[in-house]
Amino acid sequence: MRRTTKSSALLTAAIALFASTAGTAWADIPFDEPITGNSRPAFSRPADAAADHTVTFVNRSGQTVWVGSAVNADGSVNFTSLPTLANGQSATVTVPESAEPGHWRGKFFARQGCTGTSGQNFHCVVGDCGVQASRCTTGEQPASLAEFNFDTRDSLAPWYNVSYVNAFSLPITIEAVGATVPPGSTSCGTAGCTTNVLPFCPPENLRYAPNGSPVNCVNPNHDAPTSYSNAVKSRCPKAYAWSRQDTEPGNQTVFQCADCRGFTVTFHGGS
Repeated sequence: MRRTTKSSALLTAAIALFASTAGTAWADIPFDEPITGNSRPAFSRPADAAADHTVTFVNRSGQTVWVGSAVNADGSVNFTSLPTLANGQSATVTVPESAEPGHWRGKFFARQGCTGTSGQNFHCVVGDCGVQASRCTTGEQPASLAEFNFDTRDSLAPWYNVSYVNAFSLPITIEAVGATVPPGSTSCGTAGCTTNVLPFCPPENLRYAPNGSPVNCVNPNHDAPTSYSNAVKSRCPKAYAWSRQDTEPGNQTVFQCADCRGFTVTFHGGS
């Protein structure tokens, strides 16, 4: 994301930070790689800012989803209880960003086609991440991602994006809640899309459920444009389709909203 303002240096630093933990990296670098050194800019959140943001999940996918999450191994506290949502349901969680070390960098995704008993043989066709229905205990399998960087020391945070770098399993949108945005501002925009890309997936990248229905489109190369990324980007321009898409002129991949109360993450069925 490129902006030309008097604060461009700060924005460049913050965008570089986000790229190291979000769309470009969260989707294709293992979460056990910590962020170290001076990669985080030394900003201070205003004293009257809310301590913790909320994320409300809305399920409009036409099926039941089990929300999953993962965090970077930088001290971010992962969730131990996340909702299961029937179609049309919603649920809200509070992001533990004010807990040590004062940030939360992670991602949410919809687990689909899940069966079995939690804690024993629970398994999902898409986004599988362990045998617990309410939380992830292993790394997730490729799926659509809603990614966030909440940082109490960054006056420009939160940063957010939708990533289809690993795969497109269903459409996701992220909307900021409670922000006052001046006319013409590019802050607090809606990330992602509502378009179902599965019908346009290159056949060699399509994955199927046991019943034979298409459920996932997997990216064969995260780090270069492909027929997969072209299919995704042309229909979902406000999301990552490959890892370095944020270097393309005019891209709309990364968003920030400093004065919002939280976000709504919607899992769509596609249009």
